[in-house]
Amino acid sequence: METSIKSNALNYGLYLGILLALVTISGYALNLELLTKWWLGLIMFVVIVVFGIISTVKSKRLLNGIITFKEAFSSYFITVAIGIIISMIISIIIFNFIDPEAAIVLKEKTIEASIQMMRNFNAPEEAVANALEQMEAQKNQFSIGPQLQSNAIFLIIQAVIGLIVALIMKRNPENVE
Repeated sequence: METSIKSNALNYGLYLGILLALVTISGYALNLELLTKWWLGLIMFVVIVVFGIISTVKSKRLLNGIITFKEAFSSYFITVAIGIIISMIISIIIFNFIDPEAAIVLKEKTIEASIQMMRNFNAPEEAVANALEQMEAQKNQFSIGPQLQSNAIFLIIQAVIGLIVALIMKRNPENVE
């Protein structure tokens, strides 16, 4: 893989990481409840995929329209992985070292939002009570272990998406006429 592809993916990964970190920092500074909103998670998911695709398209252009499956996947995955790792580090720093109390408040707000959503969908009160009990029993989702675990799972999901993007974007030299 050429250096230009690596530097391209690295740059887009840094941009993505900065954007994700700014969202986390803004949510922390302005309103913790914002970080519990399902729509923000959906928007961030889409933004991550879009950054990966943009990185892959840019890499393909750098290679004059000819990119192998491996190069396309690498461009996508490096971008996404760097962005997610930067975001995870920021979350760990904020919620474990700067303000551990914010992690407790955020957990409470997440539980409240989840319970409200279940009630909005007319879930039986017994199911709501069981869910509440399970959520309260969970340890701090912002501690290092759970952060590593959830981000590893998210990277696996992104790798699958990256494989699909690479399959769509690849164009081998033998395919060029």
